[in-house]
Amino acid sequence: MGSKKLSGSTKGYLILLGLVVLSWGIFKVLSPHNFGSAANMLNYFQASLIATVGAVGFYFVMVMGMFDFSIGANIMLSAIVGCVFATKFNLGYVGLIAGCIICGAIVGVLNGIFYVKLRIPSMIVTTGLALIYESIANYIAGGVEQTLPANLRMFGQMPGDIILAVLACVAAYIFLNYTKIGTYTYAIGSNEFVAKNMGIDVNKYKVLAFILSGAFLGVMAILTISYGSSMVAVTGMASMSRNFVPTMGCFFGLAFKKYGMPLQAIVIGEFVINIIFFGFIALGAPTAIQDVITGLALLIIITLTTKVTKGEIVK
Repeated sequence: MGSKKLSGSTKGYLILLGLVVLSWGIFKVLSPHNFGSAANMLNYFQASLIATVGAVGFYFVMVMGMFDFSIGANIMLSAIVGCVFATKFNLGYVGLIAGCIICGAIVGVLNGIFYVKLRIPSMIVTTGLALIYESIANYIAGGVEQTLPANLRMFGQMPGDIILAVLACVAAYIFLNYTKIGTYTYAIGSNEFVAKNMGIDVNKYKVLAFILSGAFLGVMAILTISYGSSMVAVTGMASMSRNFVPTMGCFFGLAFKKYGMPLQAIVIGEFVINIIFFGFIALGAPTAIQDVITGLALLIIITLTTKVTKGEIVK
């Protein structure tokens, strides 16, 4: 009985805890004076919450086998729209929250509809749409950096950021485990052909997955602009740099789905990613080296979480 329990969520938690301790230990030894104190670890965790919120939403898309290259563009556009609503329209926090979440959800609607209607790979659809979202963000911003006033940055510090992130994670957990959307999400991700034969409207739930993902990315936009205080509209796919940290967190979720704890794995996985990121900063490593390590880590995670059937052609 004990071995059965250990093979479930307990084993998953032990592995994740081991990754936290290992990553902390390595950088603590390498940089003992300016890394890894209790205060620093709290700061790392706070920073990880931003990507965590986006990752738990993106998980609905990824677990179905789809992808989204417009994550960064969505965050950028939603943050700018929320900031404009909050400042230029004097709507304060209501404008910030509603503007970011509604804009993120609209982007999700467009991603989902274009994907199911055009019937081409989600990577291609969302890459093309990302260019459009960047252009729209640049037009709305007027080429000017959008800054959130100091009196509207409650979600950029404790306890506001933690409260918002916890609410988002709880909402994702409820959607995934206690609603039809969550049940059908796993069914479609497991075998889309069987799900369709069971009478599930696959296209409808794919669109809903993109909408949910977009709404959670809108919440991530709130945390992002509150934490960083401003957002600059970029073009030429420069927003894609924001894609990778939430994506890596999602791969943790996919890897630990077999332990029945995907969302918990995303939360802890993003924390591990931030420990590594701040560890390199403490060592004074140049950005190029950090990007190399991030890229290698992403490849390793994908390799460990992608199971290819024998004889299957990998495209």
